[in-house]
Amino acid sequence: MSAAGSPEPASPRPGPPLWLLAELTYRCPLHCVFCSNPLDYHAHRDELDTQTWFGVLDEARAMGAVQLGLSGGEPLLRRDLEEIVAHAHRLGFYTNLITSGIGLTEPRARALKDAGLDHIQLSFQDSSRELNDFLTSTRTFERKQKVAAIIKQLGYPMVLNCVMHRYNLPHVGRIIAMAEAMGADFLELANTQYYGWAWLNRDALMPTRDELSDARAVVDHHRARLAGRMKIFWVTPDYQDAEPKACMNGWGSVFLLVAPDGLAQPCHSARMLPGLDLPRVTDQPLADIWFDSPAFNRFRGTAWMSDTCRSCDDHASDFGGCRCQAFLLTGSAEATDPVCGKSPDHAVVERIVAQAQPLRFMPDAARRSGLVFRTDENSRDCAGSLPC
Repeated sequence: MSAAGSPEPASPRPGPPLWLLAELTYRCPLHCVFCSNPLDYHAHRDELDTQTWFGVLDEARAMGAVQLGLSGGEPLLRRDLEEIVAHAHRLGFYTNLITSGIGLTEPRARALKDAGLDHIQLSFQDSSRELNDFLTSTRTFERKQKVAAIIKQLGYPMVLNCVMHRYNLPHVGRIIAMAEAMGADFLELANTQYYGWAWLNRDALMPTRDELSDARAVVDHHRARLAGRMKIFWVTPDYQDAEPKACMNGWGSVFLLVAPDGLAQPCHSARMLPGLDLPRVTDQPLADIWFDSPAFNRFRGTAWMSDTCRSCDDHASDFGGCRCQAFLLTGSAEATDPVCGKSPDHAVVERIVAQAQPLRFMPDAARRSGLVFRTDENSRDCAGSLPC
């Protein structure tokens, strides 16, 4: 019932999932401190086989999905990646490989292009070898540079991504210069979203408002300078901006994620929400999952919203913000996203931001500060001693 006592309106039947994200594996050669994979990914090591992924793609395309993201972990660790790309291409998907680049040799890049791959998004962690390699706990910077050259040589759109936080925000001008030198067509500067391993490392990664303001000014300068040559996307830091993001354009609206073990999710982090019985693609048809499952209908429409959200003119555009963020910050997935300035819990976010300290970076000091790297051992510990 609504606050006025009248029945809640039924959620309108959604359209098809236009964007399918296939997380092919949680395996990864990098150990990023801000990885969005579940903290306990080691407990979910099963992976769908090739034929099962073919079936998922068939069903999604029949429903009307048009864009396919292939991610992980590191999707290049799947030996059947070319087969999956070829099948998606035959079905008419626009395919996007989201990768660290580790494992992308020139022969494999050519094989993927021959299979019909449309797009590669390559991640960097910084413009310097020292910080890139520190944040991933690997020696991969030079390899990534070579992969960028391969992508450019083979005529793919050159799309670079860099997750931004207090360690690399002071280098944003150099990151843009690196992307320009590589001939990037697009550069996404994605301010850290605090889920998964970034949630565990939030205190170490959180920048100050001044650091963000300085970085944004640099980005604006280069956007104007590079207009028509390279498009720069700045993914807003919602903790500091006090504006909830329209997470996935609304729960169960256009985005469908299938995890390596076949768990279907309305967003990247939904598997952590308590009481949400997420379905598996091996147990029921994808259309039933999308249209009829309780999990995908849980936060559709407005019936679930708090009075704060339903009384706000922005609820039709921000959809109440992020359910996973609301849960992490308040313990309730039904709460108004606390990053919103109208949330009764917004003071929680204000305290977190106010506690951020200017960066005094030295790699050894950072290790002593308690950064937890994404490793199998640390993931196993998430069932034990880590504050997961």
